[in-house]
Amino acid sequence: MPIRPILDAETAARNMAEIEPKYSPQEAVVEANRCLFCFDAPCIKACPTGIDIPAFIKKISTRNLTGSARTILESNILGGSCARVCPTSVLCEGACVMLDRDQQPIKIGRLQRYATDHVFENDLQVLHPPKQKSGKRVALIGGGPASMGCAAELALLGHEAVIFEKKPEAGGLNTYGIAYYKLTPEMSLQEVELIKQLGVEFRTGVEVGKDVSVSELEKEFDAIFVGVGLGHTYRLDIPGEKLPEVQEALAFIEEFHVNPLHEVAVGKRVAVIGCGNTAIDAVTQAKRLGAEQAVIIYRRGPADMPAYVYEYDLAKRDGAEFIFHAVPVEVLEQDGHVAGLKLARSSVDDQGKLTVDESDTYELPFDMVIKALGQEKMTDMLNNLLPDLELNPNGTIKTDANGQTNIPHVFAGGDGANGGAEVVNAVGEGKKAARGIHRLFTQEDIEGPIQWTRMGVVDDKPLGSGLDNPVRVKEDAKAFV
Repeated sequence: MPIRPILDAETAARNMAEIEPKYSPQEAVVEANRCLFCFDAPCIKACPTGIDIPAFIKKISTRNLTGSARTILESNILGGSCARVCPTSVLCEGACVMLDRDQQPIKIGRLQRYATDHVFENDLQVLHPPKQKSGKRVALIGGGPASMGCAAELALLGHEAVIFEKKPEAGGLNTYGIAYYKLTPEMSLQEVELIKQLGVEFRTGVEVGKDVSVSELEKEFDAIFVGVGLGHTYRLDIPGEKLPEVQEALAFIEEFHVNPLHEVAVGKRVAVIGCGNTAIDAVTQAKRLGAEQAVIIYRRGPADMPAYVYEYDLAKRDGAEFIFHAVPVEVLEQDGHVAGLKLARSSVDDQGKLTVDESDTYELPFDMVIKALGQEKMTDMLNNLLPDLELNPNGTIKTDANGQTNIPHVFAGGDGANGGAEVVNAVGEGKKAARGIHRLFTQEDIEGPIQWTRMGVVDDKPLGSGLDNPVRVKEDAKAFV
């Protein structure tokens, strides 16, 4: 039978609510005051964008939310979404010194959300690009986190940035491809608006290579940033894969972002093939949308799964099931629709080699199959767009430490260059490339965070007005507006 929506609008919305609610003011201050405000803090080093975490937490403890948000956003323009989706347990919170004291780490992610939400809820503009522009223009291909991180940094450095995105809305995976209960499209689009406030132009519905050529961009712009991400999910290459209820995980997740929740179809018995973080997002959303059974099927064992442990625990708490050491060999069909999976038992030896015993099979009933096998590299598209662009053997874009490719005026970052990482990694790589582009334009190197504050004013307070933490103000007056 074809799959259909299961839940009513009210139940779907309730089931898809965020896992952890926003802190109250009292909760935020109490948690902030647990922080030791370490000098040379390990949490800063663990953050790919180098947010000054002790500084922003200190400002929360003194109820200076505007200043706290500025500290975050000047390092990570997508600090609001990263507060929700970052794997903090393996990044900043995982490096917290409180763990050495056998105490819970500071809830950095929730504090970061508390501060950045203040900016969006009050429509504040806390970053101010220089009024004097360089006259240099940069085209950014793809509207995801890497391009947005790059474009924001370029704008703060005085350069013009124009993002080209083929979808109707910018934001990339933040807008279309992250589990709804973690990040809503509304939150992602608020960050797009924040970047527009910096003077960045978004041209959505424009596909580079189709609606505009790279050669045209090279005539109009002084440099190009490639932030195209990854492509389609890898195929299973088994019989029955083309049945209508077999979907890619990212396509399934995208439906939550473009359609009302109660109109998203889901099977009663759902199988998700793969065990990475995207697979966890898919199986958890299926369960929350009303699936009676949602099962992860993975060819290896629990110790080998790519998903983070906290994601695995979350899925189990939501009622998802896991079948390990099983490989799909056929999608079973009945009357043109998915009826189940035929699975072969597998094993892994001490060297990690996988063996599939196709003589030892069994069948399980399912009415929906979701593929979460990883994504293909955009090799063909990149070869068509930039034939001279050098790629790594695995199909990713080859760059140097500054994001520069073998073509001097072309830079790259994000999943298309790193092969697939976190949102915060993409933002960090975009920032790094922006500084590389700035060096290309000006022969100037930029090191460390940039203080984009007004002369003599920090966090909307005059210097010497009793700020609780030391203030470092950049001496170069050109940095102030």
